[in-house]
Amino acid sequence: MIYLDHNATTAVRPSVLAAMLPLLEEQSGNPASVHGFGRTARQRLDHARRSLGTFFGVHDSLVSFTSGATEANNLAVFGIAGMRDRPGHAITSAVEHPSVLEAFGRLQQLGHEVTLLAVDGSGRVDLETLARQVRPDTFLVSIMQANNETGVLQPVTEIGHWCRERGILFHMDAVQGVGRIPWTGERLPADLVSVSAHKLGGPQGVGALIMERSLSLQPMLFGGGQERGRRAGTQNLPGIVGMGAAMQWLAEHEREEIAAMARLRDRMEEELLAGVPGLVIFAREAVRIPNTSLVGVEGIHGETLVMNLDLAGFAISSGAACASGKGEGSHVLAAMGVTEALALSAVRISIGWNTRMLELERFIQQFIHIVARLRGGTGARGS
Repeated sequence: MIYLDHNATTAVRPSVLAAMLPLLEEQSGNPASVHGFGRTARQRLDHARRSLGTFFGVHDSLVSFTSGATEANNLAVFGIAGMRDRPGHAITSAVEHPSVLEAFGRLQQLGHEVTLLAVDGSGRVDLETLARQVRPDTFLVSIMQANNETGVLQPVTEIGHWCRERGILFHMDAVQGVGRIPWTGERLPADLVSVSAHKLGGPQGVGALIMERSLSLQPMLFGGGQERGRRAGTQNLPGIVGMGAAMQWLAEHEREEIAAMARLRDRMEEELLAGVPGLVIFAREAVRIPNTSLVGVEGIHGETLVMNLDLAGFAISSGAACASGKGEGSHVLAAMGVTEALALSAVRISIGWNTRMLELERFIQQFIHIVARLRGGTGARGS
């Protein structure tokens, strides 16, 4: 089975597994305990926190570990909103991940006013559109760094500067961007940044919310006061150590890995366009992360193509993994103005750190063959 769904989750790197194994094979303590096992656990926790702080250029006290990016996104949204003494106005875009869109929906239920920004045909937010929607009581803007379906990059640096000048807090969901575009090491473009370990070659079930500066957040979980009171509960030490190891690996190797993924993705797109008449690559002309292709073949349902490729030994998805199986068109493509028929044909191919060209060539051949067969042709290539 060849796996090409790395935007959903990716394999754990060998260096990450090596860092985690001792904690799974031996007795490990609770970082809150004062005995020797607890102190050792705390040292490992602190080391992982420093790895994230160093990567993002912030003090390690500004890194809060969570159960994943969904929790980090919710902590950012509700943590900021919960510190207000009256309802206000918050802005996000129509193409955000459901963990942000649903959180903003809940803000509305709590009495806040919410604006969903329209996007252009490539799915990008326009800064002028944002500026027209800001009000005196706007307290939060949340825009993702890279779209999980199309891979399109948002102008987050410009948005961050614009918000900072006006005293509006800016949250950035960086789940798909980290490890897929070079991190400059300069000041964070946002006040709050959400990341997830399992998109980086780390384990599932752990993420982090990183702050550019110290902010007061209302916690969603109450208890022992872990994570400086921002997130109660015993930390997932093996997962956190694994996330720290993944970030450390990226700090040393991300540029070469990003370049390799870009070469693979570009070659794949060229061959698919040449081999499948009428194939559409959504937002192809936009600036995208280098591992993601969202493609469509009108007249062939995306779920049908996914199932046929699965039977042939290839794993891709019909849009986002969190939304697959619902039988609905992508909300991202709908916001981009794509017709429902074409949107329903969309499938996402996402390359990872361990994808090889030979695997991709086999996938390309099968993709072309299966599309031809579904169209009623012979599928000469790869048949």
